[in-house]
Amino acid sequence: MLAVEASRLARNGRDWHTLLEFCTLVNSLIIDEDGVYDPKLTNDRLLLGMKGTFSELELTILRQRSQEALRLKAVRGDLHTSVAVGYVRSSDDKLELDPDRRVREALHLAFRKFAEFGSVRQVAIWLCDNGIKMPIVVYGPRGRMVEWRLPRYNTIHRLLTNPIYAGAYVFGRTGSQVRIEAGRKLVTRNVRRTQKDWEVLIRDHHDGYISWQDYENNQRTINGNANMKGAMVPGSVRNGGGLLVGLLRCGRCGRKLKVQHNGLRGVARYLCNDASVNHGRRTKCIAFGNLRIDAAVSAEVLSVIAPLGLDAALQAIADRERAGRERLQHIELALEQARYEAARAHRQYDAVDPENRLVAGDLERRWNERLAEVARLEDDLRIARDKQPPTLTDAERAEILGLGTDVERLWSHPAASVATRKRILRAVLEEIIVTVELRILHLKLHWKGGDHTALEVVKNRAGQLGGRPMLQLNS
Repeated sequence: MLAVEASRLARNGRDWHTLLEFCTLVNSLIIDEDGVYDPKLTNDRLLLGMKGTFSELELTILRQRSQEALRLKAVRGDLHTSVAVGYVRSSDDKLELDPDRRVREALHLAFRKFAEFGSVRQVAIWLCDNGIKMPIVVYGPRGRMVEWRLPRYNTIHRLLTNPIYAGAYVFGRTGSQVRIEAGRKLVTRNVRRTQKDWEVLIRDHHDGYISWQDYENNQRTINGNANMKGAMVPGSVRNGGGLLVGLLRCGRCGRKLKVQHNGLRGVARYLCNDASVNHGRRTKCIAFGNLRIDAAVSAEVLSVIAPLGLDAALQAIADRERAGRERLQHIELALEQARYEAARAHRQYDAVDPENRLVAGDLERRWNERLAEVARLEDDLRIARDKQPPTLTDAERAEILGLGTDVERLWSHPAASVATRKRILRAVLEEIIVTVELRILHLKLHWKGGDHTALEVVKNRAGQLGGRPMLQLNS
C-alpha cells in the first residue's frame, strides 16, 4: 500500500488500527515517503500506531482552534453564516432591515395577524385565503435572491420563532446528539435547544420587527397551543363548549381537567379522568357541568376588565380600519414591483437586435409573462377595492363605543364567538384550581401577574348559581 504520508490514511484511532489489522491479515506492506513498514513486525506496528495517534491529535487540535475562533466571533455578534429574509448585510458586515418595502410590510403583516389570531395555522390559512404571498430566501447561480410564494405552516412558524426578528443575535440554537443504536453510533443534528442552553444571546443587536417582549409572548402562545405536549400545556383555543378548557386544574391530583362536549349549544362537562384512564383507578377525581362555573368565572373576569372596555372599543375601530387597508396595501406593493419588472423586461427586449431571434424570442416571452402578471394584479386590486368594507358611520361608531362601556352586553353579543371569549379569559387568567365539597365548587383563580381570587360556585337542585368572591390575595 503506497501513501504520500501513512498517518493521513485515517482520521481516528479506530479506523487506523483497523487498517493495520487488515494489512496484517492480507500480508501487505505500508510504504510512505519515510520508509517501508511491515504491520506484522512489532516495531513497525508500534511506529505506525504512534503516527496514527499524532495524526488524530493534530486533527483534534485544528478542529478545536477553528471552533473556538467561530465561537469568539459569535460572542461578538459578528458571525453570520446566513441572513434571514427581511434583513441584508451592510458594507460593514452588520444586519440592516431590507430596503424593499414590500418585504418589510409582508413580515409586519404576519406578526400582526399572529397577535390577532394567536395561532400559526390560522395565520397561514388567512394569508393563503387572501392570496397574500410571503418572501423566502433562495440561493441560485446569481446568489441570494428573494422569491414570493404562498406561505406554508413551516414558513410562518420559522418566522415567528426566529429571535432575529426581535433584534437579537443568537448562536447555538441547535446542537447534535450522539446515541448508540444496534451497536452503531448515530448522530442526530439540528436538535433544538431551549433558550437557557443557547451559547450566545445578544439583545438589541440590530433593528427588529417586533420587541423582545412580543417575541417571548409569541413563544408562550405557540407552546401553549400544543395540545399533545403534556398536562401543563393549556392547548389551543377551539370552537366548542366549555369556556374554561385548558385553564381548569384538579385540586386533588393536580392534573388538567378535560372536557366532554354534549352538543352544539355550548353544553359540556369538565372532568378529571386521567387517574382512571392512565393509572388503572376506578374512580374519577371530579366531574361537573360547564354552565354554572363558566358563568361565575366570566362574571368575575368582566368585573375586572370592565374599566378597559372603552379602550378596547377604540382599538377595535382602529383595527377594523387598518384591516381593510392591509390587503390593498400588499396588492399595491406587489403591483408596483410587477410594473417595474415589466418595464425592465421591456428595456432588455428593446436593447437586443431584433434579428437575433435566439435571444429576442426569449426576452419577448419574459416581457409577456411580466405583462400578464401586471394585468392579474390589477384585476386583484380592483376586486379588493370593490370588496372593501364601507367606512363606519357615526351611528355605528357610537354603537361600538356604547358596547365598550357595557362589557357584559358585549360579552353576550351574538357576534362574539366562543373562541374570542376563550382568548379573553386566557389573556387574564393563568389557571383555575378546582376542588369539590358536597355541592360546592371551590375555585382559586390565578391571575396573570400573580394575584389570586377565591370563588365558590354553589349548585343546588333548582339549577341556580351562587358565585361570590371569598378572598383576595396578593403575591
